Amino acid sequence: MDTLPLFPLGSVLLPGGDLPLHVFEARYRKLVQDLLNEELPDRRFGVVAIRQGWEVGEDNVDSMYDVGCTAIMDNVRQLAGDRYDVTARGERRFRLLQIDNESAPYLLAHVQWLPDATPEPDNPARRERLTAAAWDAHERYHSSGLRGSTRRTPDPGTDPADLSYGLADDCVLSVEDRQDLLAETDPMVRLRNLRRLLLREAQFLRELRAVPAPLAEFAQQPSPN
Repeated sequence: MDTLPLFPLGSVLLPGGDLPLHVFEARYRKLVQDLLNEELPDRRFGVVAIRQGWEVGEDNVDSMYDVGCTAIMDNVRQLAGDRYDVTARGERRFRLLQIDNESAPYLLAHVQWLPDATPEPDNPARRERLTAAAWDAHERYHSSGLRGSTRRTPDPGTDPADLSYGLADDCVLSVEDRQDLLAETDPMVRLRNLRRLLLREAQFLRELRAVPAPLAEFAQQPSPN
């Protein structure tokens, strides 16, 4: 069991994904300062999404999804009033075990690392079919008029274990859908689920000229950072 400083957000960070943050709340300004001063190792912190119906920043473990992703802080720009613009990059998944809101001004979390499950015996033909189908769904999604996050589209040679994250980060998906992808530990299932999500979104756009959002999203509170 390891300990991470924790940054709850109203969105889901995926491994390899880009994370821009505007930090102005006092305790998270302190977190950035401790990361910069190397009081916390490797400029690493944990990001977890807040469940619908809870306010961002709730300290209760029940307010957070139990699977998150570490972020490595990259660029930091200090602004007036000790505010910061921060960019970070998603790294590896963890399972949230316990929240410590007493040892530091910001939240600390006891976590367990969550690697992908041991794959079944390699089946190159199956892997190639799933990879090609996921790329095809991604192309249909964008050809339907939906533009994603403007983040980098993954290289065609990306390993299937990471491809689903890269393709998902280039698309607009709900918090729930992104969380499901983050929590899935079978790479092939994750890739198949992403294909299903992208085909669904593309069909919504073709038929309705809009992508429906879950009703719960209208109750989501904005991030304080």
